[in-house]
Parts: sequence; C-alpha cells; structure tokens
Amino acid sequence: MTPTVGELVAWLGRWSAGRGPLYLLLAARIRQLIDEGLLPPGAPLPPDRRLAAALSVGRTTVVAAYETLRQEGRLVRRQGSGTRVAPAALAPPGPRVTETSNPMFLHLLDPTPDDVILLSCAAPPSPPRELAEAYAGLVLPTSDLGYHPAGLPALREAVARRYEERGVPTSAAQILVTTGAQQAIGLLTRLLVAPGDGVLVEAPTYPGALELFREAAAVPYPVAVGPDGLDVAEAARLMEHHRPALAYVVPHLHNPTGTVLPPLPGRRLVAAAEAYGVPLIEDEVLSELAFDDRPGPPPLSSYGTEVVGVGSLSKAVWGGLRIGWVRGPAPLVARLARLKALHDLGSDVPAQLVAVRLLGSFAPLVRARVAELRAGHDLLRAELRRRLPSWSVPPATGGQTLWVGLPYGDGVSFAQVALRHGVAVLPGSTMDALGGSTRMLRLHFLLPGDVLSQAVCRLAEAWEEYAPGPEVRPGSRPAALNALTV
Repeated sequence: MTPTVGELVAWLGRWSAGRGPLYLLLAARIRQLIDEGLLPPGAPLPPDRRLAAALSVGRTTVVAAYETLRQEGRLVRRQGSGTRVAPAALAPPGPRVTETSNPMFLHLLDPTPDDVILLSCAAPPSPPRELAEAYAGLVLPTSDLGYHPAGLPALREAVARRYEERGVPTSAAQILVTTGAQQAIGLLTRLLVAPGDGVLVEAPTYPGALELFREAAAVPYPVAVGPDGLDVAEAARLMEHHRPALAYVVPHLHNPTGTVLPPLPGRRLVAAAEAYGVPLIEDEVLSELAFDDRPGPPPLSSYGTEVVGVGSLSKAVWGGLRIGWVRGPAPLVARLARLKALHDLGSDVPAQLVAVRLLGSFAPLVRARVAELRAGHDLLRAELRRRLPSWSVPPATGGQTLWVGLPYGDGVSFAQVALRHGVAVLPGSTMDALGGSTRMLRLHFLLPGDVLSQAVCRLAEAWEEYAPGPEVRPGSRPAALNALTV
C-alpha cells in the first residue's frame, strides 16, 4: 500500500510529542510504521518539501529524519527516484541478512528453512534435565492471586542471595524479576531514556540492546572495546561532556568479543558514572560462564551502590525459561515495578517457582553448562583453523561465541553468501554503533559437534565462492590485495 501525504500524516499522529530533536522524533515514528508493516518494502515516501509543508516543520527536519533512517538501512534515497522503504526493512520471502535488520531477531520472527544451520542466535538449543525435573516437581500455591509485578518474594530473595554469595550485599527490595534480560533492558530504557537522549554503548556490543536504544530514538555514544575491554578513559570523557541518560556495558565475558574488564578499570568506570550522574547498566547475563574455574572479577555493583545489574537464566539454563532480573537501588526497582505492572502485571509464576528451585542448586548446573560450552568452543575453533586457516579465530575465555575476523571483504556480504550455503552467521557491523567490525563475524558453539563440523564445512564452501582461489594461509595476503598496495 502506498499512502498519500495526508494518509501518512494521519499515521504519524502525534509524532512530535516527546523530548529531543524533532528529526529524531519523526524518524522514530516512521521507523515504527516500517517495522509494523504499514509502510511496506519499496513504498515511496513524500518528497522532503511536501512532507515538511504537511507537517508544518522545516525541510531540514524531514531531510535529517530520512537520512537517519537511510543510515539504518530502512530507507533508500536515490537521485531521480525519491525516497523509498528499503527492500530489506522487513524480512522478505526467503532468508536474508542485512546490517540493520538483525539476523538474530529475523530468524526468531521468520524462521529459516530447516536445513539452515543457525550460528547467529546464541542460545542453548535444548533445556537441561534439571529444568524438566523442576517442572515435574512443581507445586503451585493454593492461595495466591498470581500477580507479582516485582516478582515472587521467594525468587527475589533467591536472586539477592546469589549477589550476597558474590560479595555484593543485596536485599530482596533491590531485585525486580523480569521476563528475561531483554525485558529488563527494555524497562530500563523506557524509564530512563527519552527520544534524543544520549546512551553510552560499547562498540561492538549486544545487538538486542542496540535495537532497544534505536527504538527509543536514543543517540548512541559508542566507545571502542579493546583486548582488555572497554576504553574506560574515553567512556569517562564522554560521560563528562555529554552526560548520557545511561551507560550500558558488558564488562565480563563481553558480548561479542569475550573480553573481561580488569578490576581497576572497572572501579574507574563506576567512579566516573557516579561522578557525572550517569546510570550504569551492567549486563551480567554471561558472567558466570567462564571456562576457568578461578573466580573472575567481581560485579561492578561491588564498586558502587548505584550500579544497575541485569541478569538472566536464559544462557545458563535455557532461552525458553524467560526469567531475568534487575538488581539496583530499591527506589529505582520500585519505579521499574510500577512500569512493568502496566505491561504484564508480573512474570509467569510457574516459571518463577521453577527458577527458585534451580537457583537452590545452581552451581552443578552451571558447571555442566560450562563443560558443554568449553567442548563446543574447542571443536568449533579447531574446525575453523583447519578448514579456514586465513581467518582470525582467537580463543574465548568463556561465554558462548567466537569473535572471528575475515582476512578481507566484509561480514555482511559474506553472510549473504553463507546463507545461500545453508549457514546463518551474525555480521559484526550489526553490533557496532561506531560503524566498525565490518570484517568480523560472531559464531556461537552451542550446537552438537557434528552440526558444528557441518557448519564449518558450509562456511568453507561459502568462502571459496566469496573469495575464489586457494585458501590464504596466516601471514600471507591475497594477490588482489598485493596488487592494490604495490
């Protein structure tokens, strides 16, 4: 359907209601129309001047909004043919990978064919035995309405004990139970971020968080992640000069690079956030999945009282167990609980009861999960080094993924080729608000060994098509690159 200017204005509604620059508010509303399918792929949008006149705003507002959406990949602007919704803005028939239509979410919403191996969505492929046993022994309360916006008291206490065991004094009043970590980050975004607000993020970072911040029409302030984690000095400088609405970091077993922020930089980061009044969100979802048995760095919340932690059972147990939490100052948790009550009146009670039981004997379950992860990591890395020796495949110290570098080309275009060969991978640029990581791929190692081996076989076939010629050995350079640099 192609709307007229009048119809589009009606669909936009009260798009300018909110805080922040008008162009970001306009871009946010058009983005919503695209994502909801009201503006389908290929649909033309009005010329800048016509839409500006219809909305009673300056032309620069419309131009800037269109340009924002063009950079996200949602619009295409060409001289002589106007502005149109990009073909990839919604998932087209058949699998496709784009920089801004995150493959991790596209595969969940529009599943790929059964013969495609998904290395793009890092989640345990099946529930463990302990989860089935916990559900089998479930006893529902006999006198309980079932509405607990902040979470079941027993589960809030169990999560608080986990923090106590890690050296972070915590009360149940500081815990909000959520429907997974994604809802936790979403609630924090809705509470703390208005359109046009700045958000400090790592580059690269967890793509689900970037999608939430983009949906909130936030302005990202990306800070590079190096071998030792976040560049804390640059993060402090950004907080001092821009005072973002929040800072979102994954300090331990960073997603996707796997880096671990050492304790001293962690202290400095917390001190900077407190000094400049920036809420610091610590994503702890992967923090317990270290391959080394030695204790890792303590949570950032051990360095300051204002740090907000986000955790989940989805990686250690199963993605289908939608139990997450927020750990933060009690007043903030109370505000989040009121906001959550507007949406779902509380997370699933049977799942929360099961989570209480699992957390009661969590250490053996985590050890078993880590053993599986370590075996998958070693197998996938060995297969990649054997079949694709020119790729950079550094080892991970934990977590669920490898951060793999291509010797040349870019991850998005290679992902398209890989998908034709029956394997879906996550391009690094989908996770990097700096616009970097273009030659990187994130590959998970959660599948059975024979499936991982088959996936690497397909990746090798895709690479042969993408970069024809003999496989480049480490330390050598493709002839095409030599020709360009002579």
